[in-house]
Formats: sequence, structure tokens, C-alpha cells
Amino acid sequence: MNTSHPIVIVGAGLGGLTLARVLHVHGIRATVYEAEPSPVARTQGGQLDIHRHNGQLALEAAGLTEEFRAIIHEGSEASRVLDQHGKVLLDQPDDGTGERPEALRGDLRRILLESLPAETIQWGKKVVGVAALGAGRHELTFADGSTVGAGLLVGADGAWSKIRPLLSDAKPEYVGMSFVETYLFDADTRHPASAKAVGGGAMSALRPGQGIQAHRESGGTLHTYVALSKPQDWFAGIDFTDSAAATARIAQEFDGWAPELTALITDGDTAPVLRPLHALPIGHRWDRTPGVTLLGDAAHLSPPNGEGANLAMYDGAELGKAIAAHPDDVEAALTEYEQALFPRSTAEAAEAARDFELCFGDNAPHGLLSLLTGHEQA
Repeated sequence: MNTSHPIVIVGAGLGGLTLARVLHVHGIRATVYEAEPSPVARTQGGQLDIHRHNGQLALEAAGLTEEFRAIIHEGSEASRVLDQHGKVLLDQPDDGTGERPEALRGDLRRILLESLPAETIQWGKKVVGVAALGAGRHELTFADGSTVGAGLLVGADGAWSKIRPLLSDAKPEYVGMSFVETYLFDADTRHPASAKAVGGGAMSALRPGQGIQAHRESGGTLHTYVALSKPQDWFAGIDFTDSAAATARIAQEFDGWAPELTALITDGDTAPVLRPLHALPIGHRWDRTPGVTLLGDAAHLSPPNGEGANLAMYDGAELGKAIAAHPDDVEAALTEYEQALFPRSTAEAAEAARDFELCFGDNAPHGLLSLLTGHEQA
């Protein structure tokens, strides 16, 4: 690796940090540039189910299996499906197999950060420009006016990647649905009916084009995503700076639903946050371009189905291993990585689109029941 133009990773999410950690395990230095000013600049989202076939393999490659086991939320693999009236259609307890144990995204990020030398992450470095210098080298310009050269540039900077345009003209497109995020705290005491409805793990109450999905987190926290199939203009007509008005407008769409479910919206302890959903085209790929590649959502953004974080970490681990296997041949490493990445991400994107349709399509909630049970539902 050209030491005057080192490995540069843009984005300190789970994928970029996994890549940096796997490289560190192999004695290879990289620097991660992150726009956020610090690791605690914002909350890191809710619980993630980390799958044995990808996310757990990535953590193993990073040498962090024991650290991961220490942050698992025991019992949270349970799944429930309810109808809009609160009737339980499916109640699957945590089977204890550990196939997809749950952990908070923030805790995962923390163990990755703690596993890296402090100088690995450069905080407050927002990319505003990137230029190809030739011979596989690139130069990044940051909002503070500073620049850095890269011999290998990795875009791990999510849906709206600043690195992707070097490789592809593809842009994420709105999938026709948005989530609205809310929280209830100390729910077992303050909101017992809602806590009972959610149960010990994940709960989904679905109808075609809408749903209330919640997950139990530590300390009796219920983390909810309210799903609505509406155009972006509809959401733009809601003033989310007025929490009470926004909450009331979203709750209006669930008129007639069970009160223990709508309380997850109306009784929220935090301001509702709009999360529009976007996706890249299924099968997104690019021609091999010297000195640069992508991972995670920057490469294959899909509708949420529980795989995004797992895939980002797996991408990071696989890229790190490829670089370690070809330390003196960047192009060989990137070719090996991308030849495996493209078919894997295409299959996963197709599965995500299928799962999304099963959850929110015309057959909801029976599509999700079929997915969880493996049996066709009437």
C-alpha cells in the first residue's frame, strides 16, 4: 500500500468501522473520516438482530465475538404479529439458539470504536468534494477546507454517499413508504398495556400499506416505527417541528386500531422523527474503477428487513480480508471483493424487496406470518 496515499474510509458506521478493525487485526493501517463531530453526536438507532451467517461472521473476523456476547439483549429474539385490534396472530418466543441475537446499534458501534486506536477516527470531517488524481489515487476535500489523499478510497458513507458518484450514476429512490420513529420509556410501569402488546422482543401490527412495529429494548424501553405508504408530499405537509400536531396527524391514520397499539404513537416520550425509505436499484453494480469501492448502504441500499447492518459489517469484513490477502495489489483485492459483493447484494436486495411486500403489501399481515412460519397463510 502506498504509504503517502493510505487507505481512507469515509463513514464511521458499522460497515466502515468493521473494515477498519479487520484491517487493524491484520496490521494494516487505515483512517476513517466521519462527518459527525463526535461518537455521541446523535443517538445510533435501536436494536439490531445480528445474524449467524453474516453479521456474526464479520464480528468473528474482527476478533470481537466475546465483546458482542456481552452486549446481547437476552430474550429479545421473540417475535409477535398482531392484527389492528390487538389480537395475537403469532407469538414466537426467543428459542435461545442465538441465530439472530439482538444488540443495540450504539453498543455495537461502541465495541468497534473501542477496538481501534484513537487516531483511526477523524471526527468532524464532512466530505464536500472528491477528485480522481489518476493511477487509482483520489483526493478528498472536507468542509473545514482540509484535504487528504487516498491510495485506496472506500465509501462507507451510507445512502447519500459522496463517494458513489465516482463509480455509478445511481441514486436512491423513494420506495413509497416512510417510517415515523417514537419511543416509550419505562413502559412496563407507565404503559403496561402497550408493553404487554409488544411482549419481550419484536412486535408487528400490520395492514396493507401501514403498520405499527415496536421492539423492546433494555430498561423497559419500547422503540416504535410507524409505517405509512404515502407520497413524500403528504409527509411534507406535516410540521414535524410541532410534535403534538405531527403526532395527532400520524395517529389519525390509525383510527379504530387498538388503544394499546395507538398509544405507541400518541404517548411517545420523544418527538416523532420522520424516516423516509429509499432504495438503490436491485442489482446495482459498477465497473472496476481503480482505487475506489463501496460497502453497505452506499453500495446496495434496500428497504429495511433486518439485513442492512449485517450486510454492511459483512462487506467490511470481506473487504478487509481481501486487502489483507493482497497487501501489495489493491486492484486484485478490490476485484476479489466486488466479484463476491455483486451477486450477494443483488440476491439480498431482491429478498429485501420481497420481504417489504410481504409486510406491507395487499396480503398484510398474512405475508409476514408466512415469512415467519414458513407456511402459506389464508
